[in-house]
This record gives sequence, C-alpha cells and structure tokens, in this order.
Amino acid sequence: LSLSISGVDEATILNVLTNRTNEQRQSISRAFYRLSEGQDLEPLLKKGLSGHLETVIIALLKTPAAYSALQVNAAVKGLGTDEETLAELLCTRSNTEIQDMAVIYKQEFKKDLMDAIKGDTKGNFQKLLLALAKGNRDANSKIIDYELIEADVKTLRTAITHKPCDVDAWIQILTERSPNHLNRVFRQYKTLSGQDVTDSIKIAMKGDDETGFLTLVQTLQDTPQYFADRLHVTMKSMGTKDKDLIRILVSRCEIDLISVRSAFRKKYGKSLYSAIEGDTKGDYRSALLALCRAEDL
Repeated sequence: LSLSISGVDEATILNVLTNRTNEQRQSISRAFYRLSEGQDLEPLLKKGLSGHLETVIIALLKTPAAYSALQVNAAVKGLGTDEETLAELLCTRSNTEIQDMAVIYKQEFKKDLMDAIKGDTKGNFQKLLLALAKGNRDANSKIIDYELIEADVKTLRTAITHKPCDVDAWIQILTERSPNHLNRVFRQYKTLSGQDVTDSIKIAMKGDDETGFLTLVQTLQDTPQYFADRLHVTMKSMGTKDKDLIRILVSRCEIDLISVRSAFRKKYGKSLYSAIEGDTKGDYRSALLALCRAEDL
C-alpha cells in the first residue's frame, strides 16, 4: 500500500481498502504508522487523492463511531442544518453506537453532542433528537408485555388526536421502548385506528417534526427499506447526492447492505449496483461498486 500511495495508484488503494473490514483497515493504519516511522496514513491519502474518491477512502479509514461523529458535525455546521441526515444518524444507531459517537464527538470537536444538537435545531424536532442522543432505548426481549402494548397504543392515539398534538408522549414511547415492542404497538395501532402510524404522523405533524418522526418509525419498522429509499433519492434526479450516497454505503456496508440491496431491487425494479454504475464514474464508481459488492439479477 505504501508504494501505491507514493505513486498514487488509485486502483490498488481502493482495491485494498474496499475489500477489508473496518477492523482490518484500522490494523492497516496502525501498521502503516509503525512501518513508516510515525507517518499517518490519512494525510498521505488526502495528499494523493481528490474529489469523491478521496471522500470515500478517508471515510473508510474512520472507525464507525468517528465517522458518525464527523457526519453529525457536517450536518450541524455552517449555514443551514441537514435535518434529514441528523435524523438518519440518530434513528439508525444502537445505544452503544450513539454513546461511542458522543465520546468521539467530544474528543474531536470539543463540544458535547447534546450541545451541538441544541445549537442547531429547535422545537419538537430538537426534543426528539435529544431523546435519541441519550441512547436509552430498551433492549429487545422475548417477553411480550401485552398490557404495555395496549397502554402505549392508547397513549399514542390520545396524544396525536389532542390539539395541539402531545408530542412529548410520542417522544417518550418511541425513543425508550424496544424495536420489537414498538412494532407490535404499530400493528395494534393500525388495527384499532384503521390508520398506519405513519399516516397519523403526516396528518398531525409538519416540517422537521414530520421528518423526524417518520424517519424514526420507518427505521424501526424496516431499516433496510428506509436506506433503500434514501439511496433511491440520492440518484433519482438530476445530479447525484454524492455526500448521502457515500455516507450510507460506507455506514451500512458491514451491517445490512445485502438486505438494503434486496429491498432496493424489489421496490425499484433495478439493482442498487446498476443504479450506482449508471450514476457515477471513474475510480469513484469503482470504489462504490466494490462496497456494494455484487449485482443483484
């Protein structure tokens, strides 16, 4: 790899780094530092690469927690907050992942994650994100608490029909209960109200509140489908949303990308691989396709 960097052999660099796990890439970084007598791999790669390929390769060198922290910071800094990305990052991370991200965020940006969220969001959307950032969700259990399911359904239905909507009740239930419990709640909610919980959200909430709660419910119901839909949006119009495309592929490539690919193919009638192939070019395309792994026929 060191020879490739000195000569900027982009094909070799992306081949090595996209075909390793994150843990292996961390080992490569440490070995490079040791063998090159104290040179860090990341600055050298930044010097030798550019454009979207550089963004992908540098992202691959980060630990998952460091990369998530970096993405949160990118979403809140500068003019305008990227609410959709903030919601995505906090709705799709586990308790441990959120806690690890908060530690790295403090180390890297000298600021608490909670303070960063407070400084760039407002209202109920802010309250929802702050609750998620606590990383305080119950773990899935084999025990089904039917009484709590009934109580939560009743609370959600009462809260959303209240004028204005009692958002605090929704936040407490949706950010603290386990995913399995909530999916049972959502099914019972639909049975009793004749309306999917997402439709209730669309009627009762607007703007960032709607974005936040829809993201949370969609990720609880079907995370791979949520990411398949997000990926479709990154490539469906004029100009690819490369920032989002890179973040999702890098973040999910070792978690559930096979399931995301399957959901994408089923809903959109084409493979994620072919969508990326048609929307990107050069070594950047090669890197993304390597992360995607395979064509789904």
